Amino acid sequence: MFNNLPSDKSPLLGSYCAEDCLFLLKNIKPKFYTIEDKERLIQTGVMHYSEMVSQESAPSKDYYELFVKLTAQYKQRLAVEVLQLAKKIIENRHGDICLVSLVRAGTPIGVLLNRAINAYSQVNSAHYSISIIRDKGIDENALDYLIFDQKIKPESIVFVDGWTAKGVMTEELKKAVQHYNMRRNLNLSEQLFVISDIGGTADFSATYDDYAIPSALMNSTVSGLVSRSVLNEQIKADDFHGCISYSHLENHDRSNWFIDQITDCFKLSDFQSPLQNEALSAQTRQSMTRTFLQEIMREHHVSNKNRIKPGIAEATRVMLRRVPDLLIVKDKLNPSTVHLLKLAREKNIDVVEMNEMPFGACALIKDVK
Repeated sequence: MFNNLPSDKSPLLGSYCAEDCLFLLKNIKPKFYTIEDKERLIQTGVMHYSEMVSQESAPSKDYYELFVKLTAQYKQRLAVEVLQLAKKIIENRHGDICLVSLVRAGTPIGVLLNRAINAYSQVNSAHYSISIIRDKGIDENALDYLIFDQKIKPESIVFVDGWTAKGVMTEELKKAVQHYNMRRNLNLSEQLFVISDIGGTADFSATYDDYAIPSALMNSTVSGLVSRSVLNEQIKADDFHGCISYSHLENHDRSNWFIDQITDCFKLSDFQSPLQNEALSAQTRQSMTRTFLQEIMREHHVSNKNRIKPGIAEATRVMLRRVPDLLIVKDKLNPSTVHLLKLAREKNIDVVEMNEMPFGACALIKDVK
């Protein structure tokens, strides 16, 4: 599944074709940790989250059917938002574009944006997916590969992700790009383009709404069968950041199916239509997020804000990949949170309804220390 392309430092294909996405990652030997062990090691400071991955299993039949249903429900909306974000990217760059998505939530969005730009503009676009890790920064070897090996113009590089919440990765990106620019005497733009900017921290977004972007429901089976990026002892100084191949899930892979579902909804008229003004500004979203986090920390006695994951997408990741303690939803009848309620039932996690919450959902990670 992980085919190498001919090069001294070969990108990975994952389960996408080369025209859709090249992963600048190193395939490493897997050493899997249980979710419980991983959580304990993270919270006790023994290991950084980026040093460990868990084995992934196929989604249950019921959960997969929920993913298919939500894809059908939101694919038209997501298609319009991808086209509008693609238009924003073109308007903010001159000439050809190199999309650099942030593994792994950004990867499917990068594939969609790449298809949109190549289909509806006179601009040529290529798409690479690279690693950025909280507290560790961006993969500078991957950026070097693009700029110095592939001779990609720095001004053509555009960073994209799926969504923002608290803005931790937005801040990490800006800090990392500034550091890279200083080291390499370059002027890469640190701007971040996302579909849903629920925390108001990205530079450009298609919406501030918190809804179930369907790709957020799944792990590797909607992201090219690639794991979250890894930075452990297997990664040498000149390597790309690492990843694990989940090729055992090949029969359950819906990465390309999902992309086709969305791109089949693309329309030239949507690409050409004027952008809609948002009801709330980014500054308003930031203020609401800060207030909400303070309230949750106080009410639920949370000392580390890293244990609070606001937004439907981030809450989903907690329910799938972490040890959840509590699920908070704005409205239990919201179709965008049906999958979260199902996961909560399966894991015997308490659910609280909080109608005044500025997000569709929020999950708290359990204190396992």
